[in-house]
This record gives sequence, structure tokens and C-alpha cells, in this order.
Amino acid sequence: MKIILFLSQISHYFRRVITSVWQMLLVGILLSSFLIFLSGCQGIGQKDDGVIHLTLWQAINPPANRDVFEKLVDKFNQTHPDVQVESVFLAQPHLPKILTAVVGNVPPDILAFYPQITGQLADLRAIIPLEDWLDKLPLKSEISPNLLEELQLDGHLWSAPLYTSNIGIFYRPKLFEAAGITQLPKTWEELRQVAKKLTIDSNGDNRPEQYGIVLPLGKGEWTVFSWFPFLLSAGGEVLTNNRPDLTNAGALKALQFWQQLLKDGSATLSSPERGYEEDAFIAGRVAMQITGPWTYITKSTVDYDAFPIPANVGQATVTGGGNLYVMKTTPAREQAALKFLEYVLSEEFQKEWSIGTGFLPVNLKAAQSEAYQQFMNQKPWLKVFMEQAPLAGARPIIAGYSRLSDSLGRAIEATLLGESPEKALKTAQERLETIWDSN
Repeated sequence: MKIILFLSQISHYFRRVITSVWQMLLVGILLSSFLIFLSGCQGIGQKDDGVIHLTLWQAINPPANRDVFEKLVDKFNQTHPDVQVESVFLAQPHLPKILTAVVGNVPPDILAFYPQITGQLADLRAIIPLEDWLDKLPLKSEISPNLLEELQLDGHLWSAPLYTSNIGIFYRPKLFEAAGITQLPKTWEELRQVAKKLTIDSNGDNRPEQYGIVLPLGKGEWTVFSWFPFLLSAGGEVLTNNRPDLTNAGALKALQFWQQLLKDGSATLSSPERGYEEDAFIAGRVAMQITGPWTYITKSTVDYDAFPIPANVGQATVTGGGNLYVMKTTPAREQAALKFLEYVLSEEFQKEWSIGTGFLPVNLKAAQSEAYQQFMNQKPWLKVFMEQAPLAGARPIIAGYSRLSDSLGRAIEATLLGESPEKALKTAQERLETIWDSN
């Protein structure tokens, strides 16, 4: 049963790359080799010294954030002689490797990953529910309740938050000043007008040297993630009763707005699937960029600040988080893994992690601590994201999310390249309805 479920989850990843018998054989060889490698790694991790040695897989980037995490793992190991955690960086492609390890019965003990994988792992019975464990901890009252609510699926809490954040808009104050803009945009229409003022074609060749905003071109998760606040602000949704619902009025309005920015000539597109890159913003070729507080912009020397996502029907943003899963192994190893999760949720960990990376703390005491408040005073733009947090919605964590995101991303990309939003969403909806029940 587990193999059948795995094949259902992973087949659409390989369908796009396997186009010949030889390629199929190559994938089989690679997967077999990977399983052998994983088995070897697991064997190395077992030591007969009375200490439980755990393996944690993570894909934390950029490297500076990974260094912060590794130092905090070392702190745990120093204070927990009976449990030792080895942090292993998981290179691309992430999801096929994770699913292959689960089916091959060589999973890590702990997985740090984004929450949209939850449904797949739960369907594969690869992770343990955490609500009973967390309910017994006094620590639960220190965790943001809305974060725990977002991680609920089918009545269970399947993961614990490692970090949280949300999306806003970073801008170049000097470029705003040069354009005579004194008020930050609070509505979509105001954002549209500000973007027009910030678009400059000084030589009249219809190729502006400076654009108001950059939009992420592509069909990948970054594009979907960046567009989600606009969907939510317009009152849109992507699921109704756990089934795709992409042709609703809110989704259409959000796509039309992005397309309108392009038709105005005040938005430029990123390179394909590179919407997270900030070179144009830092160079002054664009004045606004949709991103979050983890951004490299904050480590640059240019002038910058941030404002909330402007509102349509209502104010909204979207949560961007990372989570910890306890994989099904043995009761002793699972209990040891839960000790590490308790450490990650603690005020101590969250304070140091958030100050070191720019992510928002999931622990309320850490957020209210003197050290973090001083950190925020040094970086006043962080308050934008802290104040937006209660308004943040979440992307679904159901098992079919990867298919949903892929179809939605195709619709966004098609719209940015000139397709009508109505047609793009209709095509995406029809595609999903065809494949949904086979998930």
C-alpha cells in the first residue's frame, strides 16, 4: 500500500522528465543508488554507546541561515548527552528524495521542510501526529495559536513550526522621494498609480530604465506564493470542500490586477523561475519588490523599507514558514526527536534563530523578549511583518497541493505572458478536475 501511495505522489514529477526507455532505466538506477546511499547513512548513524543518534534533514537557505541553525543544533547536543542530532543538508530535488527515503524505509528521524508537503507525508503514514504531545507541554501556550491552526489536517497536528514569516513589499525610499511620492499605497489602485509614477523612460525608447515593480515570472511555488496575498485580499480561494476552485471571482480579480500592472507598463517580469532574485531592486532598476523579511535586500547597502500588501476587499498576506516533522521510526527514536522539537519551540531557540535569520519567532515570549525588541528597534521595517502576522492566510497542506500549485502556477504564468485570466484559470480548473481524483 505504501509503495502505491508513493507512486501516486511522485509519478507526476517523473512524467515530465522520462521520455525514453533509457531515461526510465537511468531514473531507476539513480533511485536504487540513492536508497543504497541512504541505507548506508542510516547504518553509520547507529552507535552502541547508549546515546540515541538522530538524523535531521533540512534544506535551509541561504547558507548564512543554515549556519545559525547548525550552531543551535550544536547547543542542543551539548545540553542533551543522551540524544545527539546530526543535521544533514538536503540538496535539490528535495521532494523526490524525501518520498524515496520514506518508501525505502530509510527516512530521517526529523525532517525540516515547508508545510505544503504535510498531506503527502500523512497519506504515506510517514509521520506521527503531534497534538497529544504538544497538549501536555506548558510550552504550547507560548506558541502563536494561528500557526498551530494552519498546521491542522484531518483533526491532527502533523508538524511543529520551526519559523514563520509573511510577504510584504520592499521599496526604495530615495526613488519614491525622487518621484514625489509622499504616501505609501494602501489599496490596489494606489499601488497601481505609485507604480506608474516610479516607471521612468528617460530617452523615450519605450524601454524604461526604471520600473515601478517586478513580478515573478514562472509557474513554480515562488510565483504562487507571491500571488497568494492578492488572491486572499480579493476574497479568493483555491479550494472548496477540499476540491479545486480556481475560477472564483477573487482569483480572477487577483490575476487581472497583476496583468493590469503589466499593461500599464509599470511592471517588469523577472527571469523565468527567478522571481526571488533581487538584483534589479538593489541596482535601482525597479522600485518595489514582493518578498519577506528573510530577503537579501536587508543585508545590502542600498536604502530600503517595507510596507504591507495593499488591500482590495480586505488586508491580507500569506504565511511563509518552515516546519519540523517527526518521522515514523521506533518509539524510542520518536520520543528523542520530540525532545529536539521542544527545544526548537523554546524561547531560547526562537530568539536566537529569529535574530540571526530575519524570520519571525513562533514563540510569543521570544517575540516579546528584550533582545528581540531591541533587534526590531534596529530594523523598524520588521514591524510591518509582525503587524501583518495576524492577517496572514495559508496555502493548503492537503495531499494534492503539489498538483494544485502546479496548475495554478501555469495559470499565473500564462496570464503574465498575455493569456486572458479567465481562460488561464478555466484551463487550470479543467486540468485539475481531470487528475484530482487520481491523487
